[in-house]
Amino acid sequence: MVNQSGRGVLTANPTETVSGYQRRIVFHIHFWALIAVAPLIPIQWDQDHAMLSLLLGVFCLGMVLVLLFLRLRDYYLFNGWLFAVFAIASVLYSTLINGYIGLFWAYPAIAAIFFLMALRRAIGINAVFVVAVATVSYYRFPEAEFWRITFSLALSVVFVTIFAWLVGRMQAELTKLATTDPLTGCLNRSQLADVLNRHIQLRERYERVASLVLIDLDHFKSINDRWGHTTGDRVLQEAARRLDRRLRECDQLFRVGGEEFMVILPETRQKTAEDLARELLITLSSAPFLEDVPITASAGVTEVVRGETWSTWLNRADQALYTAKHTGRGRVIGVRGQDAAMPAAGDTRIAG
Repeated sequence: MVNQSGRGVLTANPTETVSGYQRRIVFHIHFWALIAVAPLIPIQWDQDHAMLSLLLGVFCLGMVLVLLFLRLRDYYLFNGWLFAVFAIASVLYSTLINGYIGLFWAYPAIAAIFFLMALRRAIGINAVFVVAVATVSYYRFPEAEFWRITFSLALSVVFVTIFAWLVGRMQAELTKLATTDPLTGCLNRSQLADVLNRHIQLRERYERVASLVLIDLDHFKSINDRWGHTTGDRVLQEAARRLDRRLRECDQLFRVGGEEFMVILPETRQKTAEDLARELLITLSSAPFLEDVPITASAGVTEVVRGETWSTWLNRADQALYTAKHTGRGRVIGVRGQDAAMPAAGDTRIAG
């Protein structure tokens, strides 16, 4: 059963954790780029390169804005476009008037763009970048130098692309491992509080309803005792598959305990959720598991109400489930927020 107090539900969202680290990377790249580029503004001005000095000045101003929005509002302004456009423009113009000195900045700019933008977008922009630098180099340097510059820049793009792709794959795999139950493939409790809070906020702001269904397999311990834990695991996997096949794409299925599942139903009223819960219990009990293991289940259903916390909403569903399991099992108990003192009002027995 879910802890009655709501404790034990992990509130740290792995997806949000990854996003937080990405924000830090964006912040540090802009911060240190600003430190490196800002001194070049007066230097280029003293060398009578007013246009380049102005270009670098606007570049630095944009980075300051990005840093302020990240720090004060936790918002990624421009999504890397400003950095990419002005970095490329600065490198091209500086290479045109300063030669190799400007070209040196192309390599860190290529790497930074991969960290600041989505992979496909970064590949496209850097491909354009390499072609543009190669064009300038063709007119600015001897032919032998042109080929060296072009191939070294292209190779840098290839190497950083491979690195960024592998890091992205690894990040996706780690996030999946952190957010899904390895046995059943259902979502786990790591995102539970965030998902429930999101639906509460939708209820508060836009009057968009959602309902919660807690489902517990009846007498599951006896299955482990009689057929063994391997059979018990296979039963859980099949139960998750049966439940998932009956749900919509927008519904979310969690495994929140040993034999307990939770379904979040967006845009679903209490009555509709209770009807679906009955269908889910019938789906579980209609045919034996593994040909000879009979299963019944109990369910508690409740709709979110305004002004409550996620733990209150979850506890109400848990109380309904508790009542279902202690008044005969194999049934659905529906509890409305205002009717929490009368949990048996929505009692529906499911034939096993």
